[in-house]
Amino acid sequence: MYIELKTERLILRPLNIKDLNTVHVYASDIENTRFMIHLPNDTIEETSQFLTHVTNEWQKDEPNFYEFAITLEGTQIGAVSVYFNDHRTEGELGWILNKKYWGKGYATEAAMAVRDFVVNELKFTNLIAHCDFRNTASCNVMKKIGLTLVMDDGVRQYPKTSEIARELMFSAQKA
Repeated sequence: MYIELKTERLILRPLNIKDLNTVHVYASDIENTRFMIHLPNDTIEETSQFLTHVTNEWQKDEPNFYEFAITLEGTQIGAVSVYFNDHRTEGELGWILNKKYWGKGYATEAAMAVRDFVVNELKFTNLIAHCDFRNTASCNVMKKIGLTLVMDDGVRQYPKTSEIARELMFSAQKA
């Protein structure tokens, strides 16, 4: 399956194993992945395993998730995704952007495009997103794409460091 979403400045296309080098740059960077539960990747093999899984998922007729590469002028600068629960009644949005591109609105633009795709094409209205309460940039993206804070007392634990932090959950209003 190949799905391409276009925004004013970006092209979102299926993330795949060919993106190994660009993904590994941000997925292995400690500052870049500070608030990501399963990152940073310690080795390029970890990144390769993830991308192999993503590439295989895009081959399905009805994927359990969509991981889009965020590309700017042909350069892959991050990823934006939606993962569905087992009953396909809820989708969870997420994103990561190479820190060189922070603060320019790219995450918001990409997240909004995926949100619109999920709502308009896949007909999902129940969307959520989670973040560490300290990740104000992600909180701002969630608000800008129309999600509302619905929980501010969750707990997340980072497996690689055992650090515990307060987790926020945002949700789209049901149509």
